[in-house]
Amino acid sequence: MFNRTLLVIFCLLSFSLLAQEATPLLQDFDLQRNELNRKGMIVLASWSIANIAWSASQLSQSIILKQSYHQMNLGWNAVNLVIAGFGMYQAYNPEMGLSFWQSLDEQAKIKRILAVNAALDLAYIAGGFYLREYAKSSSNFKRYEGFGRAVILNGAFLFGFDVLMYWVHQNHENSILVPLLESLNMGPKGIGLQIRF
Repeated sequence: MFNRTLLVIFCLLSFSLLAQEATPLLQDFDLQRNELNRKGMIVLASWSIANIAWSASQLSQSIILKQSYHQMNLGWNAVNLVIAGFGMYQAYNPEMGLSFWQSLDEQAKIKRILAVNAALDLAYIAGGFYLREYAKSSSNFKRYEGFGRAVILNGAFLFGFDVLMYWVHQNHENSILVPLLESLNMGPKGIGLQIRF
């Protein structure tokens, strides 16, 4: 029992030392992940600003359906702009010097957030269709129809955005992190790191 415990401790320490050797690769990986996030937040902020400007210029519409659409579009994109601002702040102020495990955790976290967001986006789209269906039996048909259309449009954009960002982060992981993890080998003589040039 004591020998197994020592072996496990030795393996963990060896793996920790090898992970430190991989640190420059991980730092580069983390910087690239932050750059991908920054670019994504620029896209989201641009979409939001364009929609806010367009809807603000259209609020004077006398047609209730269009007015409702632009009201919902304004509110929705104001929230998107706050989210983009928070995401840009994080991308411009990344936590540096992450350990091997922290880097893996950050990568898993961003992908998990994007996957959850994509599922929520589908719920938003369904909610938009529900509003449009509800509008048919409501005395405020045009208001709910306008709201529904805006929710569907924004939910569809966000779904495409989140799926694309997930794909970009997965490709980034496959190009750098997966080969790094595959280069760590456990064998009868211990743990080794293969570095190919």
